[in-house]
Amino acid sequence: MIDRPIGDYALLSDCHSAALVSGAGSIDWLCLPRFDSPSVFGRLLDTDAGHWAICPSGEYESRRRYLPGTLVLETQYATPTGMAMLTEALVFDDDERGHDVGLDAPHVLVRVVEVTDGEVAIDAEFAPRPEYGLVSPRMLARDDGVVASGGGSHLVLAGPEPTAMAGSAAVWRLGLQKGERVAFALQHQAAWQRALHPWTQKHVSKRLADTIKGWESWSDLHQRYRGLWQDKVHHSGRVLQALTYRPSGAVIAAPTTSLPEQEGGSRNWDYRYCWLRDASMTMESLWVAACPEEAGRFVSFISRAAGRSTRSPSGLQIMYGVGGEHDLSERELPHLSGWRNSRPVRVGNDAWKQNQHDIFGAVLDAVYRYREQIVDFDAETVGFLAGLADAAARSWQLPDRGMWEVRGEPQHFLHSKLMCWVALDRAARLAAQLGVQERAAGWAAAAETVREAILEHGWSEQAGAFTQSFGSNRLDASALMLAITGFLPATDARMRATIDTIASKLSAPCGLIYRYIDDDGLPGEEATFLLCSFWLAQCWALAGELDPAREIFERAAAYANDVGLLGEEAEPATGELLGNYPQAFSHIGLVNAAWAITQAEDALRAGFAS
Repeated sequence: MIDRPIGDYALLSDCHSAALVSGAGSIDWLCLPRFDSPSVFGRLLDTDAGHWAICPSGEYESRRRYLPGTLVLETQYATPTGMAMLTEALVFDDDERGHDVGLDAPHVLVRVVEVTDGEVAIDAEFAPRPEYGLVSPRMLARDDGVVASGGGSHLVLAGPEPTAMAGSAAVWRLGLQKGERVAFALQHQAAWQRALHPWTQKHVSKRLADTIKGWESWSDLHQRYRGLWQDKVHHSGRVLQALTYRPSGAVIAAPTTSLPEQEGGSRNWDYRYCWLRDASMTMESLWVAACPEEAGRFVSFISRAAGRSTRSPSGLQIMYGVGGEHDLSERELPHLSGWRNSRPVRVGNDAWKQNQHDIFGAVLDAVYRYREQIVDFDAETVGFLAGLADAAARSWQLPDRGMWEVRGEPQHFLHSKLMCWVALDRAARLAAQLGVQERAAGWAAAAETVREAILEHGWSEQAGAFTQSFGSNRLDASALMLAITGFLPATDARMRATIDTIASKLSAPCGLIYRYIDDDGLPGEEATFLLCSFWLAQCWALAGELDPAREIFERAAAYANDVGLLGEEAEPATGELLGNYPQAFSHIGLVNAAWAITQAEDALRAGFAS
């Protein structure tokens, strides 16, 4: 069983697909050619599901980093006899301007190892297992690398001739001196297409340089945030960009499936899809972290993908495949043991069938944030956005499954009602720009009706806080969104009481926040939810309480691994990251909390100056 912590992995992305690289230099997760394609390497979920390792023979120490402004990974190995550097990336096509990073990608993973001092013996093992480990491909060794065929995929690994072949694995034993380098390039193509020719050393060097330059140019062009924790915010912006499927504009929640919320547990879901809520929140965070041009593309993706779902009263699903697919039916893969025996391993996600009314507000809130960048809306987009507001007006009184996607009975979740208010409020504000000014008054009136209902039924005197659902006493960190969306100021007496109560009663001993504590109808437990901890930091900042805001921000951000990546949850007792990884929600929370604290500190300084 592979026992590496989830936080041991670094991310590579070409904005089409993603790989996870362990601290020992092993690619243990790679799906090609899309984020949601079957894995080629899946050792993350089972020892026998495929990997590609490159590391020194014998004892070594390592440290790693992303090259500044990029997601190109550099790992330095120190051995008793010398030093070696491994540089790796999922590469882009040439894009020196940084505008279209990831729009085109050759679906090639390059790995270059170079000895920088002394001499180092390098071991490499290439063991692809397509279709989530079901297929052991036919392997053919050549003097310019290896060809692997099977499972509907054709893989060509360019590099030196293998030292040995062992079944469906190729092995290299390389003795390198200072200044010597070996380059590998793994190309993917459908099995029915014409066979690929391996990349030459020149190809590898050029594309790696192109990819470094592309990321650097994108960062220089788009990342304009200046404020507290600037490096963390910019890095999170690159991670969020890396989770964007560039051809369509879809944004995935995470590039993995079935990494559990509890070690050995069964809360294991596939996050490699585009949730409208998560993607909309990503767009809002990128407004802070990157100021990208992706917002218009994302809105176009939703309006194109939406069509008319027969399963939803609004006609809009909560989530889609990265190409706009509707049917994301869930199934189990019983041949996989799961990370640390956390079963079942699932692909697909049946949440696509749920009604979650918060999505209307999530999308319209993101569009409202970008109202100055998206100046002109075409008729199709106007109709789509107006339809979201109308759906919110029709749906807000109905129960749903909520943003946490409970698999029990629908409830009247406060967060869903709140986001219906957001949808109507933002639509009324956008009406003139959309060219439907005559509809503004109706949407504003509907928003006021929702507002009154939330104030009357969302508050619990017994809990001393706004709660999870109407008429309930259960606490839920999503109530913090009342302040974050502007429904109530954070200084409002009831809002402040809610912030205090959540900080006290949903806090773990480590100081991080659970999203809720009560039984949710699913077996097992979960850890603290990093997004909720960042929400609390954001609310403290909005309330002008900067010391607790900074304290919980620092505490939550400290759970990032050595290359700045965050999971969905953090185990309070051990500090281990849990859940699918890296998680867009957590990086969204970091960006927004940093922004809120920076804004609050700037306002405080301005007040002193005046």
